Amino acid sequence: MNQAFMFLIGIALTGCGNNANTTNDAGKDASSQPDTVTAITKNPLKDCYFGDLHLHTAYSPDANFFGTTLLPEDAYKYAMGEEVIYFGKKVKRIAPLDFLAVTDHSEYLGAIAAVKDPNGPYKGTELYKQFTSTDQKDVAKSFADFCTDMSANKPNPELNKPEVIKGAWQHVINAANTYNKPGKFTTFVGYEWTSAPNDVNMHAQNLHRCVIFKGDKVPELPFSSFDSQDPEDLWKYMENARKTGSDVLAVPHNGNISNGLMFDTKTLSGKPLTKEYADARMNNEPLAEMNQGKGQSETRPEVSPNDEFANFEVFEILLSSTAKAKDKTGSYIRQAFGVGQELQTKIGTNPFKYGLEGGTDYHSAISSSEENNYPGSHGTQDDLAKNYKSILEATESVGGEPVTKISAAGLTGVWAESNTRDAIFDALKRKECFATSGTRVKVRMFAGWDYTADVVKENDWVKLAYARGVPMGADLVATSSAGSPKFLVQAIKDPNSGNLDRIQIIKVSTKNGKSTEKIYDVVWSGDRKKDAKGKLETVGNTVDEKAATYTNTIGAAELIGYWEDTDFDPQAYVTYYARVIEIPTPRWTTYLSAKYNMPLNKSVAATIQERAWTSPVWYTPVK
Repeated sequence: MNQAFMFLIGIALTGCGNNANTTNDAGKDASSQPDTVTAITKNPLKDCYFGDLHLHTAYSPDANFFGTTLLPEDAYKYAMGEEVIYFGKKVKRIAPLDFLAVTDHSEYLGAIAAVKDPNGPYKGTELYKQFTSTDQKDVAKSFADFCTDMSANKPNPELNKPEVIKGAWQHVINAANTYNKPGKFTTFVGYEWTSAPNDVNMHAQNLHRCVIFKGDKVPELPFSSFDSQDPEDLWKYMENARKTGSDVLAVPHNGNISNGLMFDTKTLSGKPLTKEYADARMNNEPLAEMNQGKGQSETRPEVSPNDEFANFEVFEILLSSTAKAKDKTGSYIRQAFGVGQELQTKIGTNPFKYGLEGGTDYHSAISSSEENNYPGSHGTQDDLAKNYKSILEATESVGGEPVTKISAAGLTGVWAESNTRDAIFDALKRKECFATSGTRVKVRMFAGWDYTADVVKENDWVKLAYARGVPMGADLVATSSAGSPKFLVQAIKDPNSGNLDRIQIIKVSTKNGKSTEKIYDVVWSGDRKKDAKGKLETVGNTVDEKAATYTNTIGAAELIGYWEDTDFDPQAYVTYYARVIEIPTPRWTTYLSAKYNMPLNKSVAATIQERAWTSPVWYTPVK
C-alpha cells in the first residue's frame, strides 16, 4: 500500500468520482447467511487456486482521493470474472480468480467515502463542502491535509470517528460474506495496517501488513497505525482477536521500500530480537508478500550479484519521497532467510521463516494482474486510456517512482483440498502456497531423503511425494542416516502467458554465523547445455517490441524434474525455495506503446520474464 502515493501526484491530481458502477448491495448484513453448497469435493492431493490477498477499494482514503469509487462488492465481481465499469470503460479479467481479500486501509477506513456521501453523516458540513469541491485548490488542500495526518501519524478527529469506521468495517464484512461461494469462490475479511514510521529525514519507511481473517467473527474495529505503529502491538491485537473469534494472520509487504526496517535485527523500539519476539512474529506472520505492484522483495542485483534474474521489477524509492530506500540489509526476503537462520542459532527461533505469497496492492478495486489486460491500478492517477501519453513519456515524478514502474502484479497460488475459506486459509498457514508476478504458473516442490529420479515418472508421483517427503512450507526433519536432501519440482504454464524457461532452486545456508546463497538450474526447456562455469544458455526471445507480440515457439508448457543437493552440509541451516522463470513476453508498458503507436518508455524493460516463487522447505541441523 501507499498512504500518500506521492509519485502519482506528479502526473495528475484531477479530482474524483468519474467511474461509476459502485454498488451497495452488500451493505445489508449477510453474516448469518448459510453456505449454499452442501457437498464440496475435497482432493487430498490438493488442487491449485489463484487469488489476490491485497486489494484496495474506495473505502481506502488514498484510493478515494485517486478517484476510485468502486467498492468491495465491485472488487469481488471483477475477480470472479464479471464485467465492471472502470472510469467509463468495461473491464473484465481474462481468467477469473478463485479467491480474494479486500484489504482497505484501517486508517480512516471508509471516512473519505462517508464525507463525500451527500446523504451521509457529514452532510452540509464544511468538510463535506471541501471534499466534494471540484476546485483544484480544495482538492489539493484535502489531499495535503490527509498526507500531513498520515505522515505525523496523528488522526484528524473529524475523520477518525469510530462510528463511521465501524460502519465501513461492517460493510467490508458483509460484502465478503455475500460473495463467498464455498466450492466456487472464496472471500476473506481483511484490512491493511499501514504503519510507516518516519526516518530522520521524515521519509516514510514501509512496515505495512495485510491482516486476513479466516472467518467473519472479527473484532468490532480493525487495528490501525493510529493505535500503534509497532508490529508487536498489532500481534497482541491479533492474539486477542483469535481468543474470541476467527483465526487471523498478517502478511508484511514491500520490504523493498522499508529502508531496512522490515527484516531488521532489532525491534522497532531498538531492542535486540529475542526468542519471545521471534515466536510472536512467526505465530502471527507465517507469510511475506514476495511481489506486488510496487515491485518485488526477493532480492536485487546489488544484494545478489550472482543472480542473473535479480534485476526484475525493481522499485526502490521510499513512499511519498524521492529518496532511494536503503537496501543493503533488512529489505529483501532472500537475505532475510539467511539472517533469520543466523538469529536462530543465537535465540532459538528463526523470526523470518516466511512462506511466500503475492498480491496487487492496487487502489482501484480492480485486481488486474494480466500484462495484456491492464487498465491501470490507481484510479485517475494512472488511467491509461486517458493519460497514456504522459505515462509513456514520464521517466521521473515529483515524488517517488514514475507510474511506469508499477507492475501488473502479483498473485498468490495455494495448494488446498477445496476452494473454501477453511481449506485456503489452512494452506496459507501451513505455507503450502507460492507467489507469482501475476502469471498463473502452477508450481509444486517437495523435499525428502528417499526420493529417486524415477518418482516423477510415475502417474501417482504427487501421492508418492507426500508419502515420502514434505511439500513447500514444511520442515525437512533431519535423520541420522539421511544422506542428502532430494527435491521434486513441477511447473505448468499459464495458458494465457508465455512458455516456461526453467525451474531453479535457491539455497540459502548458514553455518558458523555466516550465510551464503546459491542458485541451481534444476530443469529447463529444450536441449540447452551449461557452460564450463555452470551457466545455462539463455532461452531466447521471440518478442516483437513494436507490435507487442511473442510466440511460444521456445520454452516448454510443462517442466518436471528431480534434484539432489550434492553440496549438502548436515551441520548448516538451510532454506530452499524454487523459482520458475517464463520466456520473455511484452510488459504492460510495451502493450500500451503498441496500442497508441508511441515509443517505449526507457525507464522500464520492454520485456518481462514472469515468474513464480514457492514457499521454502527448511532444514535444521540436529544438535
